[in-house]
Amino acid sequence: MYIPAHFAAGPESVRNLLANPGAANLVTMTDQGLLATLLPIAFNPAVGKHGALQAHMARNNPQWSSAPTGEALAIIQGADDYISPSWYASKAEHGRVVPTWNYSTAHVYGRLEIHDDAGWLAQHVRHLTGLHENGREHPWSVDDAPEKFIAGQLRAIVGVELVISRIEAKEKLSQNRTDPDAEGVAAGLRACGRDASAAAVQAARSSRTITS
Repeated sequence: MYIPAHFAAGPESVRNLLANPGAANLVTMTDQGLLATLLPIAFNPAVGKHGALQAHMARNNPQWSSAPTGEALAIIQGADDYISPSWYASKAEHGRVVPTWNYSTAHVYGRLEIHDDAGWLAQHVRHLTGLHENGREHPWSVDDAPEKFIAGQLRAIVGVELVISRIEAKEKLSQNRTDPDAEGVAAGLRACGRDASAAAVQAARSSRTITS
């Protein structure tokens, strides 16, 4: 990944990307060429030296059974947004501004392991469900469904685990703009209802100020 120094994600940002429940594109090289699948993931820091991303896919998906070779890659995407030049204070000063795109992302590399056993899958599915259901007014539990039905669902999936060897991460959050421009970006994002993205711009600005 191309990462200019001012857009390099720090350790805390990387941890946030990994720990925030979401989905990632799993990319593997197989004897059929490159294959990719978007999968809900859960980060397990206790596996290996750098942790692991755990997921599952349909048993009929050929990606898991096509003998992945070499490193596998999971692409995690944080919030991303179009940035209008009209939000920059510098537009009124000199007009030398153009649109851009803000985003945060991590490319997670490692060894892919396959888990084709009901015990691992049951534990994984319960954990993954809990990550998304906890805090809801009426959280759903795996135990809410009939046991035989769940057993059938588990037989239809296969577990995949990316044991992490290295991570490349980037945050492009207006760090290269002046303070007035970044403040304008945050205000513009909030006006569009993108509060989380606005907070990310402000957090990146604060982090740069602290470390500089």
